[in-house]
Amino acid sequence: MPIPSELNPTPRILMGPGPSDVHPRVLRAMATPLIGHLDPQFLGIMDEVKSMLREVFRTQNDLTFAVSATGSAGMETCFVNLLEPGDEALVCVNGVFGNRMSDIVERCGAKLHRVDAEWGEPIDPAQVKKALEKCRPKVVAIVHAETSTGVLQPVEEIGQMAHEAGALFLLDTVTSLGGADVRVDDWGVDAVYSGTQKCLSAPPGLSPVSFSPAAVEAIQSRKSKVQSWYLDMTMVKNYWGGDRAYHHTAPITSVYALREALRLILEEGLEARFERHRRNHELLRDGLEELGFEFAVAPQYRLPMLNAVRLPDGVEDAPTRKRLLQEYNIEVGGGLGKFAGKLWRVGLMGHSCDENHVNCLLSALRRILR
Repeated sequence: MPIPSELNPTPRILMGPGPSDVHPRVLRAMATPLIGHLDPQFLGIMDEVKSMLREVFRTQNDLTFAVSATGSAGMETCFVNLLEPGDEALVCVNGVFGNRMSDIVERCGAKLHRVDAEWGEPIDPAQVKKALEKCRPKVVAIVHAETSTGVLQPVEEIGQMAHEAGALFLLDTVTSLGGADVRVDDWGVDAVYSGTQKCLSAPPGLSPVSFSPAAVEAIQSRKSKVQSWYLDMTMVKNYWGGDRAYHHTAPITSVYALREALRLILEEGLEARFERHRRNHELLRDGLEELGFEFAVAPQYRLPMLNAVRLPDGVEDAPTRKRLLQEYNIEVGGGLGKFAGKLWRVGLMGHSCDENHVNCLLSALRRILR
């Protein structure tokens, strides 16, 4: 086999469900020379990442750090540490990632209870309350921003219900963190996870997580070992904590990238960042609706960073997305699950949430649809 040529992929305008475009400063940070994962300099960098993650999560939780794996590992981290065989868990499902949560619950050996809603609709708190009257879950879990449907879920009332029922409240913020307000402490969230490749605009490969004191107590009082050695917080916390006990070799370059991405977020300011996502979402909304696209989600529940839209009559899904990619270097996402072939997921995430990106996409679509 001949030696492959030097890596040189065609640059893309990333407007799908992730990854998002990465700021040049993040790329420069990734070119920083490696140091050891137990080097005192790197330990200081880890502390900086922890501190900035607390600001973005809006939490004082001590156990806040980045799991050395993608967002799906963050999901698994939260569940496998909190659930033991025989426990009960209530999962709210209105898309692909609620279903994935449910799968992990059963793999933990826990008893699964579900509250389902139609895809494109939020979970009804009344249905959660009704379900809690019939079970005693250790964990109540919900997706804040359902990437497969474009729904932004109000969570405060459901979190309060979970605590009143004596349960821990677990929240997926993979798509929302850094693009919409996430208030871990104010909302009473006990375990939360996210991903770096969406509104944080760092490369995929890390999953920020945070655990409340109540969640830490639940982990420490387990009767059985965590089923995953790699994701066992009783050990990992000693690496990210004061002990700095060796657990695994952290992905140094990915941590460099996350550090710079978080610096960019805090320099911009959270409120200004949320306003930028809202403003560009509205620009995209107006342009797409002029072209005949229809949003799949009611206005009050729409994600600004992940726009789920039904295609106009006569427009084919895959061929049109292929033309956008091949002729204009613009990536948008197709539908998942029940929405496959029926809608697009247009991302405006982090560094990709840009007025020029919106105008490029709308201009390309006008040419294609004409």
